Amino acid sequence: MLSRRAIVRFPAAFLLPAGVGIATAQQRIELLNVSYDPTRELYAEFNAAFAREWKARTGQVVVVKQSHGGSGKQARSILDGLEADVATLALAGDTEALVRHGGFVQPGWQKRLPNNASPYTSTVVLVVRAGNPKGIKDWEDLARPGIGVITPNPKTSGGARWNYLAAWEYARRRHGGDAQAREFVSRLYGNVPVLDTGARGASITFAQRRMGDVLIAWENEAHLLAKEFPGRFELLTPSLGILAEPAVAVVDRVVDRKGTRAVAEAYLRYLYSEEGQDIVARHFYRPAASRQAQARYARQFPTLELFTVDQAFGGWEQASGRHFADGGSFDQIYTRK
Repeated sequence: MLSRRAIVRFPAAFLLPAGVGIATAQQRIELLNVSYDPTRELYAEFNAAFAREWKARTGQVVVVKQSHGGSGKQARSILDGLEADVATLALAGDTEALVRHGGFVQPGWQKRLPNNASPYTSTVVLVVRAGNPKGIKDWEDLARPGIGVITPNPKTSGGARWNYLAAWEYARRRHGGDAQAREFVSRLYGNVPVLDTGARGASITFAQRRMGDVLIAWENEAHLLAKEFPGRFELLTPSLGILAEPAVAVVDRVVDRKGTRAVAEAYLRYLYSEEGQDIVARHFYRPAASRQAQARYARQFPTLELFTVDQAFGGWEQASGRHFADGGSFDQIYTRK
């Protein structure tokens, strides 16, 4: 089950770093938030709220620009020179790549913020077309012959990695071990007609291109689809879910060069504020830092059995090396199609 998360409360003036006061001369500050696909709407609202709060407390105008795509692809873009002040990626492993390659993020970044730098969580659900014409109920049905499954490419998408590992662990528990899980996941990906690079692309393929019978999606992305296309889709909660813990980090190498560390750090801390947590929940992410927000939005988040990557796979380093590295299980499975 979903574990109880720590409560985080910041004082009223938490936005004010040392040396910044109300009398600071007004100036325009720009931040770039490099994120993954399904957070577009979340950060559009959050950025505006943060900008209002920052200006009220400091007199400074801050403009936050957004970049979205598959999480792994976004991490590589930062390594290739995309000047992100903050990285809000789908999985900690993608942020760790910014530590290992070039020191873009300093070691220990997950200890700088509460909940291992995860202000919100999510899980993976199934989306089917209205009336559920193929009678899909759980993970087991996704490996049946004749079922079209839409999910993005785990080589480029963090969300796709959550999807893959959720299916693998379901099959390992249901069918008795890793060999059986491999066979099940191979059959599932045999039903995948196209691999989009990110979660939003997969949603477009399913909803607008009308491909497939079922979409494996982030919980928040599934709710957004149902909201955008009322009456066209149904959301199914599988019997076993993975606890997705997207993490956020300041990109140290960029903010120190640009002089934007203070506002970038405040931006991430604001995700833990009551307003930030409320915005998170309105966009169908599970608030991790506020019991008040958890209580207000409890009805929209069904309770299900959840496991973590650490519990099932020994952490992201082991999971990535075994399943998603070149020549790993995904390559072996998908190249056999």
